Amino acid sequence: MAAAPFWFALLLVVLSGCAQTGSSMLHPWGMVAAAQRDWLVIAVALMMIVVLPVFVMVPLFAWRYRRRGGRGVYRPNWTYARVLEYPIWGVPVLIVAALAVMVATRETDLDPYRPLPGAGAPLEIDVVALDWKFLFIYPKEHVASVGLLAIPRGRPVSFHLTSDATMQSFFIPALGSQIYAMAGMETQLHLRADRDGVLDGENTQYNGADFQNEHVRVEVVPDASFARFLAECRVAGRVLDPSSYRMLAVRDTLVKAKAAFGLPPDGRLLFGDVQPGLFASIIAKYHPGDRTMRMAGQAE
Repeated sequence: MAAAPFWFALLLVVLSGCAQTGSSMLHPWGMVAAAQRDWLVIAVALMMIVVLPVFVMVPLFAWRYRRRGGRGVYRPNWTYARVLEYPIWGVPVLIVAALAVMVATRETDLDPYRPLPGAGAPLEIDVVALDWKFLFIYPKEHVASVGLLAIPRGRPVSFHLTSDATMQSFFIPALGSQIYAMAGMETQLHLRADRDGVLDGENTQYNGADFQNEHVRVEVVPDASFARFLAECRVAGRVLDPSSYRMLAVRDTLVKAKAAFGLPPDGRLLFGDVQPGLFASIIAKYHPGDRTMRMAGQAE
């Protein structure tokens, strides 16, 4: 088990060049993923303090205490040496303590529920996990998209997530912080992308035969391009109401959902209007006896 961090670090180095641009935490596009990459490197480096001596000493011991020609002295009754016990146990304790301090002081600054600094007020996006696609609702802009997430560069984004299917895991590797979406519950996530480009988002939770195809195209764009995206949604003219939502919620892939709305596989499934309170009503239907949840869905 001690060799695991070494091979993991080696694997990261070897495979880091295989990742597509915008698809890996090792090539961060935001402050959260950059911090997580740095912490991963620090954690692996600390564990190398224990692992590397093992890799050096095992072959040396095997050579020194080999059966024929070895110079090591065989002491069958030797059981204890204080000079060895202290470093053997003390060094791992110090490493664990250092990792604990790092997590308790630095990592909590990027709690998924904690807002991030950035240019302008956070952009609010409601995320509904379906089989096998993600629905993104922009509540203040009154538009929505499926399988496509557009966010402005440098502006913090506040996600509110739920599921209207099985539990799913929403993850944009280049931005960091995977988080779960569960039916009847709401989780939060705050991210910020610091440069333009196209990123890959995905569901990393196994939830059926087509989960491996549940990807999200994440477009990080300047403010002017984001305004054009909103205009494109409104021009599409579709209304996301209970009827159209039922068409989305069936257990189908994004390609089949697009076909149901008369779009080709490479089309963009956009909605220019969203029924108020839709996100809250999706959560509320899993709490039939909770009057507060029903009122929240009606008032939103």
